[in-house]
Amino acid sequence: MDVLKTIVNYVLNLGGPVFVPLIMFIIATIAGLKLKKSVLAALTLGVAFSGMTLVVNYMMDSISPAAKAMSKIFHLSLNAIDAGWTGVAAITWSYKSAFLFFPLLLAINFIMLTFKWTKTLNVDMWNVWNKIFTYVVVLYFTHNVFYGFIVAGIQIVLELKAGDMWQRHIEDLTGMPGVTVPHFVTLFAVILQPLNKLLDFIPVMNRPFDSAALQKKIGVFGDNTVMGAIIGVLLGFGAGYSVSKSLNLAIQAATAMTLFPMISKLFMQALSPIADAMSDFMKKHFNGREVFIGLDWPILAGRNELWVTVVILVPIMLIFAMILPGNTVLPFAGIINLSFVVAALLLTGANLLRMLVLGFITTPVFLYGATYFAPIITNLAKSTGTVKVHAGQQLSWSTFEGPDFRLFFAKAFTGEWWAIGLSILWLLGFIWLYIDQNKAKLPSQRYVLAGSGVTEATSSTASAPVSSASSDTNLDDLDNMDFSRTTKPSSDNTDSQDELDDLDGMNFSNISKDDKR
Repeated sequence: MDVLKTIVNYVLNLGGPVFVPLIMFIIATIAGLKLKKSVLAALTLGVAFSGMTLVVNYMMDSISPAAKAMSKIFHLSLNAIDAGWTGVAAITWSYKSAFLFFPLLLAINFIMLTFKWTKTLNVDMWNVWNKIFTYVVVLYFTHNVFYGFIVAGIQIVLELKAGDMWQRHIEDLTGMPGVTVPHFVTLFAVILQPLNKLLDFIPVMNRPFDSAALQKKIGVFGDNTVMGAIIGVLLGFGAGYSVSKSLNLAIQAATAMTLFPMISKLFMQALSPIADAMSDFMKKHFNGREVFIGLDWPILAGRNELWVTVVILVPIMLIFAMILPGNTVLPFAGIINLSFVVAALLLTGANLLRMLVLGFITTPVFLYGATYFAPIITNLAKSTGTVKVHAGQQLSWSTFEGPDFRLFFAKAFTGEWWAIGLSILWLLGFIWLYIDQNKAKLPSQRYVLAGSGVTEATSSTASAPVSSASSDTNLDDLDNMDFSRTTKPSSDNTDSQDELDDLDGMNFSNISKDDKR
């Protein structure tokens, strides 16, 4: 058991930019791609992951201080500190049974591929932490290890089926063949699906509203660089920045929005020859059977609709945190809501207007989810000895991933009838989503131009995905919490106050993962 734990920890410590290209090199070689091309594709993929991580962190570093300044303007002082996904992931990996979920994922994936229950081969091993966290949540409520493994297993199966479901949409949005995203965040589409269907009855929601369509309608103001600058300067003014500081934020946001599509081309350059070789291999040896390579969500990060949405939702989340009765979470580290936006991008086919409406409606779900699960995250941090949480404070995650799935299924295994009913309803919702998305038009064919019966193609290259292996936020300015160590609590913690200034100094940056959850 110790040997398995050592191997798993070694693999994880390699990080996404090393581990994923290594796996893809092996796959490409087995598929018959020439050695030179395999090496070049793998290295290019590693460069793409690293480059995307740099740009995402650059954008996060620019936006997070503005969010902090806005919180001060709104006079927010809440007792649950937002550690973000990076903090929760670091705590989760230090859980004593974490290493068991690595082989669990591989076993379930192998069985499903063998019996043709899925077409997705998930190589995104870092995000095993998500399954571990689900296990911990279920264990917290049920005190039953077996139930924890069952729910984590259900999550793995659903993620693989989601990978099958989203693949053709992802290829249409990004231009990348043969890859998909079997990620837990995409399952939030189960909640978004009925809301998105209601938007079908509003005429304006059925018009093209992606970045390419916007640029045609509003000219230069729809350009990636210009949009980034406008959003940056408005965010700066909203945070109370001076004119010069707001203009600097505008340039920083414009820089990130310009670089995202550029780096996304590296993903296409790396993955296209591997996908072609894999396709030829499957045709030759397995009667043409399709297999999709499951990667982390950042392969979608080149779609500028994603970033426009999450940045616009920043002040909306802060306002909700201030006015929602019973909310205890102060949004900060997790304020870039990746838990919502990836599912919204795929479900709406990159329709920016729909994404913003859905984000506004569902933001309270995440804040209340973070409030509800704060005691569990705090308890996990204390039990693993990873973080010292001061008396009167709690640790949480403002954009808590999958609050619906985790709450319903964890409570269902305690025997509560309402939760059993909601779990069944959720599964029926997933089946509806799966059927609907498999027959839905591709994003480039979905929306009708005003006054005509034709559709406008969504440019998949104009907003090509940028793959940031990690949506890691640099949280070096969060006070007195060090998530870079997962073996014992940080000894530097000083006095705790409920002020945002107290968050300065917390370091979540030294996590071996470059990829987001």
